[in-house]
Amino acid sequence: MKPALVLLAAGASTRLGCCKALVELGGSSPLARLLDAGACLDEVAPLVVAGADHEALAAAVPPGVDLIHHRAWAAGRSGGIVAAAGARPGRDLCLAPVDVPLVPAEVFEALARAWSEAGAPGGGWLAPRHGGRHGHPVVVGRELVAGLAASPPDTPLRDVRGRADPLLAVPVRAREVLDDLDRPADLDRLRERFPPP
Repeated sequence: MKPALVLLAAGASTRLGCCKALVELGGSSPLARLLDAGACLDEVAPLVVAGADHEALAAAVPPGVDLIHHRAWAAGRSGGIVAAAGARPGRDLCLAPVDVPLVPAEVFEALARAWSEAGAPGGGWLAPRHGGRHGHPVVVGRELVAGLAASPPDTPLRDVRGRADPLLAVPVRAREVLDDLDRPADLDRLRERFPPP
């Protein structure tokens, strides 16, 4: 089975000052871009985990995409992953945070292929690696995700990664796996990659 695509979009985007998932970025939005890029993970409907901006995201999510409202979003990101696991029981998850909005389709395809070749390990973790650095999105095995339910909701993803076995990486050429959209300066920098109309 392919991993289920999960877009993590529950945060309040306080440093950016507006809904990160819906900002204009090269004529599209992070939400739309990641849904398009991750379309190869098509065995179940993509899932968007919303929180602070639930109403805006509910209005923007296209047909065929599921949305869950993670009401305890302020408690931490891993709580949103537990909520996603509840909506996709028994599935490995491909976690794509809207903080990393320009990941191209070939990265999702490489992750799906590498995960399958590794035997879809239930306790595994797979990340793209560019230039010696690990980026996003990541694939997390169903057993590793299930174990999060007993952890505090603010458990950092690096701690989840530390519990993984095996810990896997796939080299990619796309530097976009390392992009970070946090502040207005980040948005300006990412917009510079797109030519003016």
